[in-house]
Amino acid sequence: MKLGLYSITYLGLWYDGEGLTIERVIDRARKFGYEGVEIDGKRPHGNPLDMPAGRCREVRRYAAGEGIEIYAVAANNDFSSPIAEQREAQLVYARELIRMAAELGAPLLRVFSAWSGVTQEPGGGSYELARRLWRITHQNIAEEQRWEWCRQGLAEAAGFAADHGVTLALQNHAPVINEDGDLLRMVEEIGSPHLKICLDAPLMKQKDEAYIRQIAQRVGPLQVLSHFGGEYDRAPDGLIQGDDYYLPFAKAMREIGYEGYTGYELCHPLPKVDGRTVGIDFVDKNAELAAEFMRGVLAEAGKPSEMPRQSVTMG
Repeated sequence: MKLGLYSITYLGLWYDGEGLTIERVIDRARKFGYEGVEIDGKRPHGNPLDMPAGRCREVRRYAAGEGIEIYAVAANNDFSSPIAEQREAQLVYARELIRMAAELGAPLLRVFSAWSGVTQEPGGGSYELARRLWRITHQNIAEEQRWEWCRQGLAEAAGFAADHGVTLALQNHAPVINEDGDLLRMVEEIGSPHLKICLDAPLMKQKDEAYIRQIAQRVGPLQVLSHFGGEYDRAPDGLIQGDDYYLPFAKAMREIGYEGYTGYELCHPLPKVDGRTVGIDFVDKNAELAAEFMRGVLAEAGKPSEMPRQSVTMG
């Protein structure tokens, strides 16, 4: 796998401070040893309202000049709304992001089936209000209906992607995609070559080695994108500690021949120090250490080893 930096890390949503421009995110990626960037599809980074063709060309040239690949754009879409006008607005958003991805030279658009959103609050970003509103608006909607609206939205978006030579990467992210098996089911039901899979280890329902390997085998060549996250510190012995499920995941990805990106994202409420949310220095430290940690994981995954071949049941 290759190392990428997902720009949501520097959106100015979770830390105390302004969001960086895309150019400055590209600079951080180069400085910390990432090979590419994934541009989040909202302000101040990649809202299509701010990304006409000329601006896309500027960003594309800048990234190329710094030796950084723009490997993906990320949609924050929700095709599950019971309100038709909202679903249609989300389709327009997805179509414009697909156009933007093509103009940036990004082959992938990461998509959700459904997404509750996030709010900017004085202490940093929060999921609580958005998730509460999503539950209220969907509480009397059958799960089968939610699924069907998402299936319709993704199928139509895949048609737009085909027109632009872009591939949608559906992430294993709740809601609607609530089990790991749901991800494959949705992609198989739609059956478009322009809709594939973004399987992320932190979002998997089980994280033991056998389960990870079995899901990876089922996903196989449909896997086109991945992410990792977390907060990192250097131990006294110089080693960087991270979640232990990343190594079996990296081995499983290697086994299925996946050579795409795994992108670092810092996308959750961050600590407070003296009553104030940490600033961009905290983000920089984690982005740098995360790259070093994952380089070590990938190197270890490349060593000859035999993963246990056990059978597990996938939900």
